[in-house]
Amino acid sequence: MGKNMKKGWTGERLETFIYNRDAIDHLHRYAIAKQYVAGKTVLDIASGEGYGTNLLSENAAFVYGVDIDETTVVAATRKYHKNNIRFQQGSTSSIPLENQSVDVVVSFETIEHHDQHDEMMREIKRVLKPGGMVIISTPDKLYYSDLRNFKNEFHIKELYQQEFETLLSGYFAKQQLLAQRYCNGNSVITDIASPEQPVIMTGDYKAVQQTDIPALYLVAIASDESFDRQGLSVFDGSSIMEIEYQQKIAKIYNSNSYKVGHKILMPFKFLKKAFK
Repeated sequence: MGKNMKKGWTGERLETFIYNRDAIDHLHRYAIAKQYVAGKTVLDIASGEGYGTNLLSENAAFVYGVDIDETTVVAATRKYHKNNIRFQQGSTSSIPLENQSVDVVVSFETIEHHDQHDEMMREIKRVLKPGGMVIISTPDKLYYSDLRNFKNEFHIKELYQQEFETLLSGYFAKQQLLAQRYCNGNSVITDIASPEQPVIMTGDYKAVQQTDIPALYLVAIASDESFDRQGLSVFDGSSIMEIEYQQKIAKIYNSNSYKVGHKILMPFKFLKKAFK
């Protein structure tokens, strides 16, 4: 399961040995992005471990994975060695690509990790071809942090929905804003502007009722030209949740407390079998 990777893992980046809610949210965003990159040249900025760049390469003609950390870039290059992928070191404010060189820029779990947001937008516009598209995510500060009284130590500057929309509208003529919710192992993405929103119910044997699940994350698609708008999308995370469950069971079995308890109970289990 990648013990060496786990040992040096800080918790900031998603790695492929992690199976949890974060994995489901991340993978859903890349699944959305894959719909827009067929035959395109793509930049995955802040590509991290490289799994997202690899997923995009299944549809795209070519994908650049750019990350600020040199060690991460080297590791990704070794792991995802494909003819239509290239990993390079760079940052959101200094992208190592030529002007007007890519059709689509994908940026997930990135903008909240720094405060140079306008510099990032200017660089994205620089490397995009005319009419190019950016697909970008951000936590919604209101729901992600404020209302939960939560502080992510890795986030430098989070944005409220209006701030996010204002930032994008300053650089792109058209945008679609999507809300991403997590519901019992599934990620649900909807168009914020759509009058038809999914109705989510909850309850037990005593009562059932409609409930509201806050959208902790926002995903935007933006361009200077019209594009196919994203409809309701659901990512089934049951297989990932099952792996997480099995990992938790294995952790219990491997714990010292379980091993000690198992040894203490062994004589009693033997006697129980003997007198059956």
